[in-house]
Amino acid sequence: MQCVALTGGLGAGKSTAARMFQTLGAHVLSSDEMGRAMMQPGQPVYAAIVQHFGPDVVLPSGELNRTALAKLAFADGRVEELNAIVHPAVIARQHELVEEIATSNPKSVVIIESALIFETKHTGDDSRDRFDKIILVTAPEELRIARFVSRASKGEVLTDIQRETLEAEARRRLDQQISDEKKASLSDYVLTNNGPEVELEWQIDQLWPILVAQV
Repeated sequence: MQCVALTGGLGAGKSTAARMFQTLGAHVLSSDEMGRAMMQPGQPVYAAIVQHFGPDVVLPSGELNRTALAKLAFADGRVEELNAIVHPAVIARQHELVEEIATSNPKSVVIIESALIFETKHTGDDSRDRFDKIILVTAPEELRIARFVSRASKGEVLTDIQRETLEAEARRRLDQQISDEKKASLSDYVLTNNGPEVELEWQIDQLWPILVAQV
């Protein structure tokens, strides 16, 4: 079995790449999806977040106020406090799922999609110990910011102030991530996502047989 990390900064397109790999037959584990599930009411991670950050991060419905939590994490500089709660639980669950897949299908390629393969301090080991290969998805910074704004606006027309606020938020998050140049030096493969999706898909189609051959 091959356990492969798929990473990329905000707006790089790693989720799009993950979907393409899944279409080709990869088992994809999304760190974001796991984290969101663990942050639902009734989950231990949810309880730990509320205990640590207080009732202001809880909506009247009982769900987490993600806007308030994101402000605390990114604008107020407390992202590592949040990561210290969420990341160990997500990584532990990934270990469990990878072992299950290895047992049931030892010839598979498992891709763990995560924005913070290199940045997180809560793995308990080195990224090289966790993964057989690391794939980085890159894109120019301004394009990544534009993608973030488009995703955050959800199709609504933004005022200039709203757009500037979202752009500033994107830059704030990018500043907390390692540069693509540094990540590329630590990765085995680099995919460039600065054009139409078909160009990214072509690169993945070329890489997939190489990953399969290494199983």
